[in-house]
Amino acid sequence: MQLVSGQKIALNQLIQNDTKFELVVQWCADFEVDISSFGLGQHERLYHDDYMTFYNQPQTPQGEIQLSFEQKHSSSNRAIFHFDLSQIDPNQTPRFVICATAADAHSTMRDLQSCQIDLQSSAQVFATYALNTSSLLQEKALMLVEIYFKNHAWRMAAIGQGFNGGLQALVEHFGGDVAEPAPPSSVIPPIQAAKTIPSVSAAGTSGVDLKKKIVLDKIQQSAPHLIELTKKSLLSLEKNNLLNVKARVALILDYSGSMNKQYQNGDVQRILDRIMPLAVNFDDDGCFECWAFAEKALRLSDVSLKNLNHYIETESGGHKYWKAGARVNNEPAVLERVLTYFTQESCSDLPVYVVFISDGGVSEARKIKKILQEASVHPLFWQFVGVGGKNYGVLEKLDHMDGRVVDNCNFFAVDQIDSLSEAELYDLLLQEFPQWLSAAKDKNILRG
Repeated sequence: MQLVSGQKIALNQLIQNDTKFELVVQWCADFEVDISSFGLGQHERLYHDDYMTFYNQPQTPQGEIQLSFEQKHSSSNRAIFHFDLSQIDPNQTPRFVICATAADAHSTMRDLQSCQIDLQSSAQVFATYALNTSSLLQEKALMLVEIYFKNHAWRMAAIGQGFNGGLQALVEHFGGDVAEPAPPSSVIPPIQAAKTIPSVSAAGTSGVDLKKKIVLDKIQQSAPHLIELTKKSLLSLEKNNLLNVKARVALILDYSGSMNKQYQNGDVQRILDRIMPLAVNFDDDGCFECWAFAEKALRLSDVSLKNLNHYIETESGGHKYWKAGARVNNEPAVLERVLTYFTQESCSDLPVYVVFISDGGVSEARKIKKILQEASVHPLFWQFVGVGGKNYGVLEKLDHMDGRVVDNCNFFAVDQIDSLSEAELYDLLLQEFPQWLSAAKDKNILRG
């Protein structure tokens, strides 16, 4: 069935099971488009920021809506919203609006080459709404379709309504209170949902933009002891224009014998704690891949907010029982393993931000140099961090390494992870990542 703008229809007239289905948004554009869903309460106001579903928050709290993405090629994309309305109380959240926003400040939704929304179930399409962009002018955002509950039935409406003000206009339309942007560098309008939301602190959250609030709320719910760390990470991310960057995160841990003390005294666990806020900001699922290395590379479980606490003491029986061969340094083994993983086994168009922890004793300079040179054509940035050691060898000469398409790595050393303030640490961790992102895009290593 072909839907037209303004048309409304009960879902049970289209599909047999009107509570479990998919809405598939397909679009072609030569600029980045953000797709999101707003869950609205009884008065058509934003119910809670947990009910805004988008790339960095891909599902609602109970999994009622789950979002996934596919990319056929550089300009053709699919966003798939998996609905399970049986989990929804329509007295609380009776409306879900699917929206699209031009992420590029210089583009408008009129520049879309095409945009289509399909209602499907069991891989069969039952209704299609093709957006006509020819009538659009300077709109930066669009309400595409709406799923809503009325007269004891879930229904679908084709909308196609545009907003000149982009995300800010959408938020205001949904009843959010938009604070006046204090710093001119603010990218996404700060909002506060109309429904009372438990905030991280009584002060400060009203002026924090949506992205920051989502990150802080996730940390508050699962790892409240990291709140202050997270606030400092967000300041550094904002300063480096990285708040809205989407990236995968990976951590490599030196497991050679000289690291024993740092595992035992909690330094390595504190490193994980400091990486987690970056992962929650960058990554869609808020977790990161992790490897340890000695003679061999050892893939550990992904680190998430659920298993972060005591990870070093509990993962694979605890660090004392990790099976990475003899406790000697073999950096090339883990570099090659991580490179293979992200370029062959788990590929994506997203950049990968790799943090490599070492206490020195680095040898095999020629092999390390060769691997990093070959890796420079791939979307991986390697941030090497020396902690409490010496003899970092080739790592100290990264800035002068030739034979690379782009400068894809950086190094700094600290006496111990707590010898710098958190703000200083995050500034060092992020200081060269933005330059690499720009250079990688210029060389077509990254798309978009």
